[in-house]
Amino acid sequence: MKDTRLTLAGAALNQTPLDWDNNLQNIKDAITEAITHNVDILLLPELCITGYGCEDLFLSPWLGEEAFQKLLLVKDWCTDITVCVGVHVWIGTQVYNTACVIKNQEIIGFTAKQFLAKDGIHYEPRWFTEWPANQVGEFELFGQKYKIGDLIYEEQGVKYAFEICEDAWRPNRPAERHMAKGVQLILNPSASHFALSKTDLRYRLVVEASKKYQCTYLYANLLGNEAGKVIYDGEVLIAQNGHLLKRNELLCFKNVDMEVAEVCFGDNPTIAETITYLPPIDENKEVMAALSLGLFDYMRKSHSRGFVLSLSGGADSSLCAVAVAEMVRRGIESLGALAFVAKTQLFPLKDVAYFDTLSEKQVGPELVGRLLTCAYQGTVNSSDDTYNSAKELAASIGAVFYSWTIDEQVKGYTSIIEGALDRPLTWAEDDVTLQNIQARVRAPSIWMLANIKGALLLATSNRSEAAVGYATMDGDTAGSISPIAGIDKAFIRQLLVWCQTDLGYEGLQYVNNLQPSAELRPAKEAQTDEKDLMPYNVLNQIERLAFYDRFAPQEVYDKLLESGVADGETIKGWLTKFYSLWSRNQWKRERYAPAFHLDDYSLDPRSWLRFPILSGGFREELKQLGQE
Repeated sequence: MKDTRLTLAGAALNQTPLDWDNNLQNIKDAITEAITHNVDILLLPELCITGYGCEDLFLSPWLGEEAFQKLLLVKDWCTDITVCVGVHVWIGTQVYNTACVIKNQEIIGFTAKQFLAKDGIHYEPRWFTEWPANQVGEFELFGQKYKIGDLIYEEQGVKYAFEICEDAWRPNRPAERHMAKGVQLILNPSASHFALSKTDLRYRLVVEASKKYQCTYLYANLLGNEAGKVIYDGEVLIAQNGHLLKRNELLCFKNVDMEVAEVCFGDNPTIAETITYLPPIDENKEVMAALSLGLFDYMRKSHSRGFVLSLSGGADSSLCAVAVAEMVRRGIESLGALAFVAKTQLFPLKDVAYFDTLSEKQVGPELVGRLLTCAYQGTVNSSDDTYNSAKELAASIGAVFYSWTIDEQVKGYTSIIEGALDRPLTWAEDDVTLQNIQARVRAPSIWMLANIKGALLLATSNRSEAAVGYATMDGDTAGSISPIAGIDKAFIRQLLVWCQTDLGYEGLQYVNNLQPSAELRPAKEAQTDEKDLMPYNVLNQIERLAFYDRFAPQEVYDKLLESGVADGETIKGWLTKFYSLWSRNQWKRERYAPAFHLDDYSLDPRSWLRFPILSGGFREELKQLGQE
C-alpha cells in the first residue's frame, strides 16, 4: 500500500450530564483546536454530548431527540475535518450507545457498541442494547436516513473502525474481525472510570492491541468528576505497531486536553519518538490527583462556595483537609492561578485581580483560606494531641480554623434522657449511647457553618469503618460528600506519611505520630480504633477476600490461617466480629454520603456492592469455622 500520512488527535473532555452549554462548548473547543493543528481525524469520548452519567434518563425518548439535535449542531462545526462523537441513538424502543462519524459537515455513519459494561459500577444493559457483530442497519430521524452498526470507514485510503470502551476489554473484541477487513486504524471512545493502577491496564490494552493487530490505535477517555461519584482520568493514547506515540498527563484540571500525532500508514510505517514503557504507577500520587480533581469538579458543578470540615486531628479528617489543599495546588499548577480562580466561579472580578498581585507562595494558602473552613469540636475526652494536630495542620495549609467544646450540649441531651428514664447513664451500662451522643452533637453546629458559607460539608468516613459500621449515623457520617470512603484505613495512614514526606505537608507530622482513636471514651481507657475492632490490615484482608474475591467465611479463615497472621482462635474471633458487624450495618452503608470511586472496588451499595439490609448474618457459616 502507498504510504499515507494522517494527523490524528484524541481529546479528553470534562463533561457534565445534561449540561448542554458546557458539553457543546468543550466539543466545539476541541474541534477548533484540532482544525488549527490540521487534524484529519479527531476522536472525542463516549457519550460526550449528553455526558455518560445520565443513568435512567437514557430511557427517556425526549433526551434522545435533544441529543440528536445537539449532534446536528456539532456537525456544522466540522469543516474539512472528520470528527467522531459519542451519542446515544433510539431505534424503535431500543437505545444504542454509538460513535457518530462526521466528515466535513456530513454524518456518514454510526457505530454501535457491541459489548455493554455490566460489572462493578456499570449498569449499561439497563439502558442500552448490544449491537450484533457484522450487522449494518439504517434508521430515520428528522427526515434523514443514517447507516448504523458494525461499520468500516475510510479516510484518504486508510480504513478505520471502532471499539467503544468495553468492546476492547472482551476476548472476542471487534478488532479481531476488523483486521481481516483491511482495517489499519482502531478508534476507541471511552468512559473508563478511574481506579488505582487502572491506567497501567489500559495502557497495555492499547499498546498490545496495536502490536497484535499491526495497526494504529487511538484512545480518548472522559475527564474529571462527571456526575458526582465517578472520576475519569482523561487518558489519551496513540499507539502504532506496539509503540506508544503519545500519552497525556492524567487528571488535569482543563476542560479539553488534546494529544496530536502524525502517523504514517503503509507497508513500512515509520515511527519516531516512541515511548515503549509506561513509568511505574505511584498509587499515592494517583489517588491524591483523583481526590483533588474530584473535589474541584464536585464543588464547582454543585455551585458550592468551598468546603467545611470537622477537623478532629485524626487521620481521616486530616486527609480530607490535605485533599482540598492539593486541589488548590494542583489546580494552580494545571491552569495557572488566575484561570483556576476564574474556573471556580466563586470570586468577583476584583478578587480575581487581587490574586494576580500575590506571589506564588502566597496564592495557595490564600485560596485555601477562602475555600476551606475547619472546626475542632472538643469534649472532656479529647486530647491535647488531637487539638494540636488539627490546629497545626489547618495553620500549615492556610485553612480557617475554629475551636469550641460540645460538653454542654452533650450534658443537655444526656440529662433529658436521664430524666425520662429516671436513672443516670453510665459507661458500664450505656457505653455505645454515651459515645454516639458526642459524635452526633457535633453535626448541627458544623452543618450550620456549612449552610452559612454555602459550602459542602465533608464527611470523613473511610472504607474500613464502613465495612463494620464503626461510625455514628448523623454524627461523623454527616456530610454532602464523603471523598475518602472508597479507600481503606491502612492505605490512608501510609498515604498521610507520603503526603508529609513527598508533598511537603509538614503539618501532618502530628497526626502521623498518633494512633487512630475516636476519643469518645474517658481518656483513662486509652481508646484506639484497632482495640475496638481488630488490626486494620486484617480487617482489610477479610473485607477483600469476602466481598471482592467472594470467598465463603470458611475459605477466608483458611487463607488467613495459611498466611500466618494469627492463631486459629484469634482469627475466628476476628471473623465473627467482622461478619456480625458487616451484616448488622448494611443500613448504614445505604445512608453514607456520596463517595468517590477510587479503588478497583467499593462498598457503595448504589454503585458496586449490594447486600441485604436484613439477613441471617452468616450465623451458620460462622459456627462451622475451623471445623473442616
